[in-house]
Amino acid sequence: MHSSNLVEGNEAIRNCLIAIAYNNDQSAYRTLFIALHSKLKQFAYSIVRSEEEAEDIVSDLFMIILQRKEQLCQLESPLFYFYATVRNMSLNLLKKQKRRAGLSMDEWQVQLNSIYFRPDLLMITEDMVLKIKMAINTLPNRCRLIFKLIKEDGLKYKEVAELLNISVKTVEAQMAIAMRRMAQCMPLELQSHPVLEKKLKNK
Repeated sequence: MHSSNLVEGNEAIRNCLIAIAYNNDQSAYRTLFIALHSKLKQFAYSIVRSEEEAEDIVSDLFMIILQRKEQLCQLESPLFYFYATVRNMSLNLLKKQKRRAGLSMDEWQVQLNSIYFRPDLLMITEDMVLKIKMAINTLPNRCRLIFKLIKEDGLKYKEVAELLNISVKTVEAQMAIAMRRMAQCMPLELQSHPVLEKKLKNK
């Protein structure tokens, strides 16, 4: 029995892919779809700015997953492969349509959907959670995109650097900006909270 909240990393994704590839496990496919569809669609939408086209891109990706499931089981980071494929398909669509040919990464638009740490462990209020989300969502597009890909979508710093064709140092600098903005919304005593410190240092 698979649960979507267990698909949080590459090992869990590979386990689903193995079950799909070698056992034709439909529940594993549904689990993978439920866990990743929304995140990947949001990423596609940030580039193509069309709900319908973003849906089509992600649907095509899941067809690729079914077609290449055996090969995908061997990847060290299938999650990065999914995001890179969505990026390529999105940019190819824009190029094919000759639409927004000059669209740069700084114009990709995303919104933070969740707080990546446990508010209950930090004992912070719903109002503070809202303020943190608002602070992150008012960051410049590139900074917000990097923060979301790392803290909400689960990619590593080096993967985000490769995905966006920027240096790891740039990713680190943009994350530092996002973290400072987030910390400004918290009482001073929370900024040294062990749960938060662990999350801030996680790469």
